[in-house]
Amino acid sequence: MRLFSALLPPAGAVGELRDELVRLGAGGDGLRWEPAARWHLTLGFYGEDDLGERLDWLGARLAGCAAPTVRLAGAGTFPGVLWAGVDAEGLAALAGRVAPVGMDRPYRPHLTLARASAGVPEHWPERLAGFRGGPWTATEAVLMSSERGAGGVEYTVVGRWSLGVEHGR
Repeated sequence: MRLFSALLPPAGAVGELRDELVRLGAGGDGLRWEPAARWHLTLGFYGEDDLGERLDWLGARLAGCAAPTVRLAGAGTFPGVLWAGVDAEGLAALAGRVAPVGMDRPYRPHLTLARASAGVPEHWPERLAGFRGGPWTATEAVLMSSERGAGGVEYTVVGRWSLGVEHGR
């Protein structure tokens, strides 16, 4: 089972970003847009993993963690991926606690918006550069499974942990 830990944006943050994408005419451009129901901020990707062991490991790692303050803002690209950027206080520390053992690349928080085989058109990151959603406190971290089905990839929450008080308070 492929597993990853994540934060799920609240309905208000999802609505703000979805409204901005509609206003900017999202759709087409050779992009495969991710449905808002699959939007998440990955904390750690574990790949094929044992569910029970990962649940226990995350429970110990997340105990007593502060709740980060998060805001979706701006955009960028990875090869073949358009993403919304993230401004956050406390998110990097949280991601560091749940990073897979041996993780050697820096954490880059983002929310995947669309994928493209032929590359992301340059105008999308430019159009979204000024976007700044409202701040929200991530009071829960989840463990999700990722499985390919007939209709594409399906994400399922398989574990939940409450996060503590707002960072810095």
